[in-house]
Amino acid sequence: MKPLSHRFRILILPIVAVLSVLTTGCGRGKTSVTLAGSTAFQPFAEKLAERYMLIHPEIGVTVQGGGSAVGIQSALSGAADIGMADLVRLPAEAAELQPVTVARDGIVIVVHPSNPLSGLTMDQTRGLFCGKIRNWNELGGPDAAVTVVSREAGSGTRTSFEQIVGDIKLTGDAIIQDSNGTIRETVANDASAVGYLSHGLLSEKIKALQVDGADCTTEAIQAGRYPLVRPIFLLTRGAPTGASAAFIEYVRSPDAQKVIGESGLIPAIQ
Repeated sequence: MKPLSHRFRILILPIVAVLSVLTTGCGRGKTSVTLAGSTAFQPFAEKLAERYMLIHPEIGVTVQGGGSAVGIQSALSGAADIGMADLVRLPAEAAELQPVTVARDGIVIVVHPSNPLSGLTMDQTRGLFCGKIRNWNELGGPDAAVTVVSREAGSGTRTSFEQIVGDIKLTGDAIIQDSNGTIRETVANDASAVGYLSHGLLSEKIKALQVDGADCTTEAIQAGRYPLVRPIFLLTRGAPTGASAAFIEYVRSPDAQKVIGESGLIPAIQ
């Protein structure tokens, strides 16, 4: 197994330690399943876990975030039973894991609601996040310096965003946030900000921009018109068994897939 890069290990080690405590600290007599990884999928996994535990009170499901790199390493090390990753392409170190696609997710470029722009081209998107476009007036907007907001290295959302847009070397003055939620709050409080986050976490606090003339909607994603789309994987070391297999089966069930669709993601099972 190839080791993860140093930057990933910095993120992973504290989360793995926490997960180890959670795994060993679950109450006796109750079967436990732990998930870790994607912060974009985390709130949806938590919602599904709550519904699952109502149906199966004998099972305890713990969901932790940390990012896709954490999900991959936690599944490899056994610190979590199931890893969560939201990557366009899984890295080489995930080759030992078995991926199951449970949803698809659009990545939305977001600005403050006061920003008059309605959309960007892919080239303009690249220019903003690389720092080549420094002022909104270069795009027909207000005379204001652009504040770039991005996820941290190791984030599945950032990795997928950069892979799809292509040729991005993130500007050195970008504000780095550790979750989709903190990106949303940062953009909501800065009239000059631009960021990106999961389609499922949009709110009235921020404004979603079109990309190449397409809105990030379920219809546009399913029709292939919206370009920034990535899969959501649940990962296990080898074929899932026992309680892990049962939970993954539930996430792919009609009931859970309906919840996923109603929550803003694209169901994997149509």
